[in-house]
Amino acid sequence: MAENKTTTPAIATRVDRSASTRSSDDQKVAGRITITDGVVAKVAGIAAREVTGVYALGGGGARALGAIRDAVNATDLTQGVKVEVGETQAAADLKVVVEYPAPIGQVADQVRASVAGAIERLTGLDVVEVNVEIHDVHIADDDDDHAEPRVA
Repeated sequence: MAENKTTTPAIATRVDRSASTRSSDDQKVAGRITITDGVVAKVAGIAAREVTGVYALGGGGARALGAIRDAVNATDLTQGVKVEVGETQAAADLKVVVEYPAPIGQVADQVRASVAGAIERLTGLDVVEVNVEIHDVHIADDDDDHAEPRVA
Protein backbone atom coordinates (compact mmCIF):
# COMPACT_ATOMS: atom_id res chain seq x y z
CA MET A 1 0.00 0.00 0.00
CA ALA A 2 1.48 3.33 -1.10
CA GLU A 3 1.64 6.06 1.46
CA ASN A 4 0.25 9.42 0.33
CA LYS A 5 2.21 12.36 1.64
CA THR A 6 1.30 15.91 0.91
CA THR A 7 3.85 18.58 1.49
CA THR A 8 3.33 22.28 1.41
CA PRO A 9 6.09 24.34 -0.14
CA ALA A 10 8.01 26.51 2.28
CA ILE A 11 7.14 30.17 1.95
CA ALA A 12 10.21 32.34 1.53
CA THR A 13 10.37 34.99 4.19
CA ARG A 14 12.79 37.77 4.99
CA VAL A 15 12.49 37.60 8.74
CA ASP A 16 13.43 35.05 11.39
CA ARG A 17 10.24 33.41 12.63
CA SER A 18 11.93 31.13 15.16
CA ALA A 19 11.14 31.28 18.84
CA SER A 20 11.99 34.51 20.59
CA THR A 21 15.38 34.81 22.20
CA ARG A 22 14.64 38.14 23.87
CA SER A 23 15.10 38.04 27.59
CA SER A 24 15.49 40.48 30.39
CA ASP A 25 17.34 40.17 33.66
CA ASP A 26 14.56 42.20 35.30
CA GLN A 27 11.79 39.90 34.04
CA LYS A 28 9.59 39.02 37.02
CA VAL A 29 6.34 38.04 35.37
CA ALA A 30 6.02 35.19 32.90
CA GLY A 31 4.37 35.97 29.62
CA ARG A 32 5.00 36.90 26.06
CA ILE A 33 4.92 40.10 24.03
CA THR A 34 3.63 39.97 20.47
CA ILE A 35 3.95 42.99 18.20
CA THR A 36 1.58 42.77 15.25
CA ASP A 37 2.33 43.75 11.66
CA GLY A 38 -0.10 46.66 11.92
CA VAL A 39 1.81 48.24 14.80
CA VAL A 40 5.14 47.98 12.97
CA ALA A 41 3.54 49.32 9.77
CA LYS A 42 2.15 52.33 11.64
CA VAL A 43 5.55 53.07 13.22
CA ALA A 44 7.17 52.82 9.76
CA GLY A 45 4.53 55.07 8.16
CA ILE A 46 4.89 57.77 10.79
CA ALA A 47 8.71 57.67 10.59
CA ALA A 48 8.67 57.91 6.78
CA ARG A 49 6.26 60.86 6.77
CA GLU A 50 8.57 62.79 9.11
CA VAL A 51 11.38 62.83 6.51
CA THR A 52 11.82 66.13 4.68
CA GLY A 53 11.06 65.67 0.99
CA VAL A 54 8.41 62.97 1.46
CA TYR A 55 5.12 64.23 0.03
CA ALA A 56 3.00 61.10 0.59
CA LEU A 57 3.09 57.32 0.84
CA GLY A 58 1.32 54.85 -1.43
CA GLY A 59 0.35 54.50 -5.05
CA GLY A 60 -2.19 56.64 -6.90
CA GLY A 61 -5.25 54.60 -5.89
CA ALA A 62 -4.16 54.38 -2.27
CA ARG A 63 -3.55 58.13 -2.16
CA ALA A 64 -7.00 58.84 -3.62
CA LEU A 65 -8.60 56.62 -0.99
CA GLY A 66 -6.35 58.25 1.63
CA ALA A 67 -7.66 61.69 0.64
CA ILE A 68 -11.20 60.48 1.31
CA ARG A 69 -10.12 59.04 4.69
CA ASP A 70 -8.42 62.33 5.56
CA ALA A 71 -11.60 64.23 4.71
CA VAL A 72 -13.57 62.19 7.25
CA ASN A 73 -10.72 62.39 9.81
CA ALA A 74 -9.76 58.68 9.53
CA THR A 75 -6.17 58.91 8.26
CA ASP A 76 -4.50 55.55 7.54
CA LEU A 77 -0.89 55.84 8.74
CA THR A 78 -0.07 52.45 7.22
CA GLN A 79 -0.91 53.54 3.68
CA GLY A 80 1.93 52.65 1.30
CA VAL A 81 3.64 50.46 3.92
CA LYS A 82 3.95 46.67 3.93
CA VAL A 83 5.83 44.85 6.69
CA GLU A 84 6.80 41.35 7.71
CA VAL A 85 7.25 40.79 11.43
CA GLY A 86 8.89 37.76 12.98
CA GLU A 87 9.72 36.96 16.57
CA THR A 88 12.89 39.07 16.63
CA GLN A 89 13.11 40.71 13.20
CA ALA A 90 11.13 42.96 10.88
CA ALA A 91 11.32 43.99 7.23
CA ALA A 92 9.46 46.85 5.54
CA ASP A 93 8.53 47.92 2.01
CA LEU A 94 7.40 51.51 1.41
CA LYS A 95 5.98 53.30 -1.64
CA VAL A 96 7.01 56.95 -1.46
CA VAL A 97 6.05 60.10 -3.36
CA VAL A 98 8.89 62.62 -3.25
CA GLU A 99 8.36 66.38 -3.28
CA TYR A 100 10.06 68.08 -6.27
CA PRO A 101 12.97 69.16 -6.29
CA ALA A 102 14.18 67.07 -3.32
CA PRO A 103 17.09 64.75 -4.24
CA ILE A 104 15.39 61.37 -4.64
CA GLY A 105 18.34 59.23 -3.55
CA GLN A 106 18.90 61.25 -0.39
CA VAL A 107 15.21 61.16 0.51
CA ALA A 108 15.13 57.38 0.01
CA ASP A 109 18.23 56.92 2.20
CA GLN A 110 16.73 59.14 4.92
CA VAL A 111 13.44 57.22 4.78
CA ARG A 112 15.31 53.93 5.11
CA ALA A 113 17.31 55.20 8.11
CA SER A 114 14.31 56.84 9.79
CA VAL A 115 12.08 53.78 9.42
CA ALA A 116 14.75 51.32 10.58
CA GLY A 117 15.64 53.50 13.56
CA ALA A 118 12.03 53.99 14.64
CA ILE A 119 11.16 50.30 14.38
CA GLU A 120 14.26 49.25 16.33
CA ARG A 121 13.83 51.97 18.98
CA LEU A 122 10.10 51.52 19.57
CA THR A 123 9.67 47.76 19.15
CA GLY A 124 13.09 46.29 19.92
CA LEU A 125 12.94 44.26 16.71
CA ASP A 126 16.01 43.95 14.49
CA VAL A 127 15.32 45.48 11.08
CA VAL A 128 16.75 43.25 8.38
CA GLU A 129 15.50 45.18 5.34
CA VAL A 130 13.80 48.44 4.38
CA ASN A 131 12.94 48.74 0.69
CA VAL A 132 11.90 52.15 -0.63
CA GLU A 133 10.08 52.37 -3.95
CA ILE A 134 9.83 55.89 -5.34
CA HIS A 135 6.37 55.78 -6.79
CA ASP A 136 5.99 59.38 -7.99
CA VAL A 137 7.32 62.94 -7.80
CA HIS A 138 4.92 65.63 -6.62
CA ILE A 139 5.20 69.03 -8.26
CA ALA A 140 3.55 71.84 -6.34
CA ASP A 141 0.92 73.54 -8.45
CA ASP A 142 1.44 77.22 -7.69
CA ASP A 143 -0.69 78.25 -10.68
CA ASP A 144 -3.91 77.57 -8.76
CA ASP A 145 -2.89 79.86 -5.90
CA HIS A 146 -1.98 82.85 -8.09
CA ALA A 147 -4.23 82.30 -11.07
CA GLU A 148 -5.27 85.38 -12.96
CA PRO A 149 -8.78 85.54 -14.35
CA ARG A 150 -8.98 84.22 -17.90
CA VAL A 151 -11.87 86.52 -18.71
CA ALA A 152 -11.77 90.31 -18.29
